[in-house]
Amino acid sequence: MTGDPEPISAQARRALEQELADLRDERRLVAGTLQDSPSVGDQADQADELQRADQLDRLDRRIEDITVRLRQAVSAGPASTDEVGVGSTVTVRFPDGSVETLQVGETAEALDQTLVTADSPLGHALLGHRPGDTVHYGTPDGPATAVVEAIGEGPAPS
Repeated sequence: MTGDPEPISAQARRALEQELADLRDERRLVAGTLQDSPSVGDQADQADELQRADQLDRLDRRIEDITVRLRQAVSAGPASTDEVGVGSTVTVRFPDGSVETLQVGETAEALDQTLVTADSPLGHALLGHRPGDTVHYGTPDGPATAVVEAIGEGPAPS
């Protein structure tokens, strides 16, 4: 990644917006449990209060990170369809003939099997490449290759 604001896919944007909404809900709940009174009960109560305050700080940091990232994505504009970058949708063909359409993102969603991170071996190998390029990357089973078929919403017409 270049240090410039990177675009994100619509799918990644939706995931970040959902996470942001969930974090804001969680923050409201945690903030509601903090005591307004300066005198806190026994040590266990004080420890619980400190833990909730730490949780609130963690939530605030993540909310700020997501808010900044969404703002940066707007200034970055849409993902390029000329070469693979963060936010790209890319169709690749593997040596066994299988074809997959993947999203190149910053962070992987646990249940999203079509998302590869830009710092994963395949994601990193794809960055900067164009349709027709062969990329080389490492796997636990050894070296592997894939051919970039298309950049955009799906495979190029045959």
